[in-house]
Amino acid sequence: MKKKHNRERRIFMAPMEEFIEMLKSHNRIVFFGGAGVSTESDIPDFRGKGGLYRQKTELPWSPEEMLSHHFYAEHPVEFFTLYKEREGMMLEAEPNRAHTALAELEKMGKLSAVVTQNIDGLHQKAGSRKVIELHGSVLRNICQKCGRMYGMEEFMELCSPVPHCPGCGGVVKPDVVLYEEMLDRNTIEDAIDEISRADMLIIGGTSLVVYPAAGYVDYFQGDSLVMINRDETPRDSRCSLVFRESVGKVLEAGVAALKE
Repeated sequence: MKKKHNRERRIFMAPMEEFIEMLKSHNRIVFFGGAGVSTESDIPDFRGKGGLYRQKTELPWSPEEMLSHHFYAEHPVEFFTLYKEREGMMLEAEPNRAHTALAELEKMGKLSAVVTQNIDGLHQKAGSRKVIELHGSVLRNICQKCGRMYGMEEFMELCSPVPHCPGCGGVVKPDVVLYEEMLDRNTIEDAIDEISRADMLIIGGTSLVVYPAAGYVDYFQGDSLVMINRDETPRDSRCSLVFRESVGKVLEAGVAALKE
């Protein structure tokens, strides 16, 4: 009877009010995010207006092709020139209100994990502790010969333009997943485990068209699925709530209400 009353009550609630009630009543929330989370930090997304894939270059290759494994192997100079430009942008970026709100939600004991397709490390910079990086991170760079690890700033200093390990001379490759590369199996299992055990899943800043990552949201078995994305996605019809707003605006408002 109580569940029926709650359902009837939700019919008359505004979306933000309902979102806040969901945050209050759930304690194993998982956030699944994409490039749209970091646009407020002035990091362009991929498919939106001004996104990386819409940018024109003087080179004969598209930005999407230049971020593939075969391009990295066949055209290392051009690959690292593009990568260094984008990594420099991430190095200067600061967490925005979306990152901050998620870190706060975790501190409250509400958020179990952030599963991100981003590689910018801004969730950790904001204070989030449980971050599953599906596509790796620019914070880590690995020598392909000796396995030595390099941080972002040290890696940037090595680029001239192709970064080589001072110790062995091997190429230092960013620990990010390029097109044509497989995702790490342990990372996949960790993400699926967190999503399948969540009682609420918030999806934000992603068009859900990049696979296999986009398919992981189908493992969600909870009762509250929330979408925060400016454009339509293939999963909108399955969601309890859909916001056509910036991720930061919605999350900031929700977390602020929990503090009141």
